[in-house]
Amino acid sequence: MSNRAILIVLDGCGAGEAPDAPAFGDHDHPSTLKHVWEATGGFVAPHLASCGFLAAGGIGDAPLGRFGRLRELSQGKDSVTGHWEMMGVVTEKPFPTYPEGFPIKLVKSFESEIGTQTLGNCPASGTEIIERLGELHQETGFPIVYTSADSVFQIACHEEVVPIPQLYEWCQVARRLCVAPDNVQRVIARPFAGSAGSYRRTERRKDFPLAAPHNLVDMIGDVFGIGVVPELFNGRGFRTVRRTQDNAEHEAMLWEALESDARLIFANFEDTDMLFGHRNDPAGFAGALERFDQTLGELQGRMRPNDLVIVTADHGNDPTTSSTDHSREFVPVALTGAGCPPGRLGDIDGLTAIGATVARHLGVDWTVGQCLT
Repeated sequence: MSNRAILIVLDGCGAGEAPDAPAFGDHDHPSTLKHVWEATGGFVAPHLASCGFLAAGGIGDAPLGRFGRLRELSQGKDSVTGHWEMMGVVTEKPFPTYPEGFPIKLVKSFESEIGTQTLGNCPASGTEIIERLGELHQETGFPIVYTSADSVFQIACHEEVVPIPQLYEWCQVARRLCVAPDNVQRVIARPFAGSAGSYRRTERRKDFPLAAPHNLVDMIGDVFGIGVVPELFNGRGFRTVRRTQDNAEHEAMLWEALESDARLIFANFEDTDMLFGHRNDPAGFAGALERFDQTLGELQGRMRPNDLVIVTADHGNDPTTSSTDHSREFVPVALTGAGCPPGRLGDIDGLTAIGATVARHLGVDWTVGQCLT
C-alpha cells in the first residue's frame, strides 16, 4: 500500500504572536488558540490535545504527540500566502493593500468594463458593509466593492439582483484589471441574500487569485483539494471535485477523498476564521474547534498504516482582540501516523516545512523547507 498524506489547515488558528507582528499592524499580542481557551474557560477537544495541536498553541502538553510551531516567512498574513508557503512558495514582496480604498483609476476602469457604477470602495467587514449598503445595492443594482486588511478586491451582490454567473464574470474582469502595481492578490465574489436587517452571505463565494508560482502541488499532481484550496492555486495540479463551502461540507468531502486514490489530500476548514475569527466570537470559535475535534477523531480511526496526517493553520485570527482581521502569528503543526515518533519540534522557520514533510513521505524530489519527521 502506497504512502498517502492528509494535510488539514484549520484556518486562522494561530499559535502565538510572531516576532514581526507589529510590522503587520498587530500590536495587541495576538495568540488565537490560547486566548480562545482563556476567554471561554476551556473547551473539549481531546484529539487536538493528544496530537499536540493545542500544546503548540500554548494549551497543556502532549507527551505522545509530535508538534511544534512554524514561523511564516512570507510577507503576508492571509490564506494565499500561507497555503502557497506550505507548498514551497515564499512571497518576498507583499501584495498591495488599500486602507483608503482602491485608486479611482482602477475603480473607473472596472465600472467602464462592467457598464455600471459601484458602491463602497472602502475597507470594511463583509457583514457590516452589506447591512450598510445592501438596500442601496438592491435599489440601484450597483455592485458593492470593498477590501480588507488583506490584498483583496471583493465584490458583493444580492443573488436576486445580480445572477451568480454575472457576478463571477465581473470578478474575472476585476482579475484582469488588477495588474501591477495594483496586482491585488485575490478577487473574491461575495454573493448574499435576504432583506435589510437580515442579509446573509451565501455559499457561492468564489476566489480568483493570482496564478501561483511553480510549487509542490505541480510536482505531485492530481491532488484532492477540499474547500477553497484548489482556488488558491487556480486549480492547477488539483483533480476536479465539487466546491464545498463550510466545515460540515468539507468533512463529507474528506470521507470521499479517503475513498479515492489521491496521494495528497489537502483541505481547508475555515469556519473558525470565516464565521468566528472575523466576527470576534471566541465562544463560536471554541465550538468550531470542538466540532472539528470529532472530525479528527473519526479521521484517525480511518487512517491506513501508511498515512501521514498533518494538522496546521495558515495564519492567526484572534477573536479576543479589537481587530476583526487576520493576525501575524506562529502556526501550530501536529503530525500523526507513519514515521511520526513523539517529540517537541520547537519553533521552526517556514511553513515550507510542511511541503518538505509531505514530499519526503510521498517520495517526491523536493528540497524546499525543513522536514518535520
